[in-house]
Amino acid sequence: MNYTENYNGIKIDVQAPQVDLPEGLQAQIRKSIDKISRFTDNINAVDIYFNISGKGKTAERIIGMRVGVPGPDVYSEEKGKERWNTMLRSVTDKNIRMLQKDK
Repeated sequence: MNYTENYNGIKIDVQAPQVDLPEGLQAQIRKSIDKISRFTDNINAVDIYFNISGKGKTAERIIGMRVGVPGPDVYSEEKGKERWNTMLRSVTDKNIRMLQKDK
C-alpha cells in the first residue's frame, strides 16, 4: 500500500510495499501529524515507511517517520513486534522530543 495525500497543507507520503496496513491507520497517521503540529508550525511534509523484515515468528515490523521542517529534517525509527498503531505513536513521540530539543 502506497499513497500520497495533502492534509492541512502537509504532504503525506506513506510507503508500505510489502505490508497490508489495517483500516483506520490513515486516521491514526493524521492524528500523529496533528500532535506533531502542536510543537512546530512549519511542517512541509511527512514521509512514513512501513516494512516487515524476516518471516514467520522471526518477523520484525519496522516503521520510520521523517518530518520535513525548515532546517534539518527530523527522523525516527522503531522496530519490534508491536501493533502498527503502537509503533506509530512511538515514532511520533520520538520526533516530538527531537523537535523540542532543537528549539
